[in-house]
Amino acid sequence: MKKYTILVGHGAVPKDAPKSLVEEFKRLERTSPGSPELREVDQKLRNWPRTPQTDPYKEGLEKIAKSLQKRMPGHSVLEAYNEFCSPSLEEALEFAARQGAESITVIPTMFTRGGIHSETEIPDIIKKFSKERPEISTNYVWPFDLETIAAMLSEEINRVEKPAVSS
Repeated sequence: MKKYTILVGHGAVPKDAPKSLVEEFKRLERTSPGSPELREVDQKLRNWPRTPQTDPYKEGLEKIAKSLQKRMPGHSVLEAYNEFCSPSLEEALEFAARQGAESITVIPTMFTRGGIHSETEIPDIIKKFSKERPEISTNYVWPFDLETIAAMLSEEINRVEKPAVSS
């Protein structure tokens, strides 16, 4: 079975993107949501050339995806972004489908409830994709088990804290 995992991050504006382009995006997002003009500016931002220096967020998500790939034998791990960066989740889902995916699992990097991306946008995209591609088993790993998240965070805290000196 061809299994894909798509790791979804928020995405960030590259440091060298023109401020005028970002301001135009924000203005159109407020005044003309869904407009062709907004889609055009969105694509310019998403496809802006990136390097680790201009977009450390993208580099960070790619490193997590590579680490996840090592832990998920039998899965092909892809990255996707909610905003400002390519590929979008829709693009990543279609790529996996074109590669013959039989199963796709989507997992966001956003841990807590209350965010529009994790609670609304991603599930809506998955529902639409599932209706168009019912032959592909599509799953969404969210919301996360909060005890598991707390355990991971506490392990990271313990990793960086210096041991107490006993007298």
